Amino acid sequence: MTYASRKDDHVRLAVAQHRESLAGPRPSPFDDVTFVHHALRGTAEHAVSLATEVGGANWPVPLYINAMTGGSSRTGEINRGLAIAARETGLAIASGSMSAYLADPSVAETYRVLRTENPDGYVIANLNANATPQMAARAVELLRADALQVHVNAIQEIVMPEGDRDFSAWPRNIARLTEALGIPVIVKEVGFGISADTVMQLTDLGVRIVDVSGCGGTNFAMIENSRRRRADFGVLAGWGLSTPACLVDGAEVALLQGVTLLASGGVRTPLDVVRALALGARAVGVSGHFLSILENGGVDALIAAITVWITQIRQLMVVLGAETVRALTDTDVLLTGGLAELCGLRGIDAGGYARRSRNPMWDAPVTRE
Repeated sequence: MTYASRKDDHVRLAVAQHRESLAGPRPSPFDDVTFVHHALRGTAEHAVSLATEVGGANWPVPLYINAMTGGSSRTGEINRGLAIAARETGLAIASGSMSAYLADPSVAETYRVLRTENPDGYVIANLNANATPQMAARAVELLRADALQVHVNAIQEIVMPEGDRDFSAWPRNIARLTEALGIPVIVKEVGFGISADTVMQLTDLGVRIVDVSGCGGTNFAMIENSRRRRADFGVLAGWGLSTPACLVDGAEVALLQGVTLLASGGVRTPLDVVRALALGARAVGVSGHFLSILENGGVDALIAAITVWITQIRQLMVVLGAETVRALTDTDVLLTGGLAELCGLRGIDAGGYARRSRNPMWDAPVTRE
């Protein structure tokens, strides 16, 4: 099977997974995060700033289009639409895995379009953890990328019929990339989550930006199982940590080690974005939902949808009285359901999250039993 056909399979199956999301929000682990409503704490809309800092760069909004695709003519057109939407809305954008380009330079334009259509935007290249510094340099040069996203995807690879079966070199390779590149390196899962222990391991490798990319969104275990001849590895369909779980689990290490957490995976609405920001994410990535809008309504529909999201994120911050993205981490949130259960099992003080505004310097995320 060629890279191009595999990329097209991934898009087709991912869009099928997210088709129902256009009809309305579906149940999600984000529903275990509820804001305590304080009726007199609202601020003025003109006082709210959506700016956020990631890896030394200032992003105008705490929202980005996360890694999706590239490597075939169809996916090149998808990247064109995504890049135009990013340009028109000010969102950062990440490329899909550029392994296809490294194997076949003739598909370069399917990735380069992200920069061609978005010459002044924040563009992130993407490679897997087997990449060498030389490979990374080629990918970064093609996009004139502002950062490199390194995806770790052991579960996807194990289920993928033609996937890797040896992940032992990944830590060493990641350390080499952080040493060799002069731009930020972001380590990202592909929808199975990054635990606090992994965040700590990544800091030892020199990584300072982590996209937790939890489960709840595009499920690559299911996608790859659909590509197996007998679809016989469905047991891993429910594997992983949710995005809210990753954020509360990793808050301690991130705070103590100076790590920037990004959040993606299962983000359905602007409210989910604000929930993730309140749990400590510096910015929030969306993939499948935006892809479904693009595929069903075109680039104008995607631009309109993102514009609505930006407006509603701002307005939610208004009613919460949070004039900056970081101020959201002082809001009171109730952690319930499975998320509260995880906190209990991992020794995290879930109750402290509900009382944060009484003590803005509260450090309960770094206090474990």
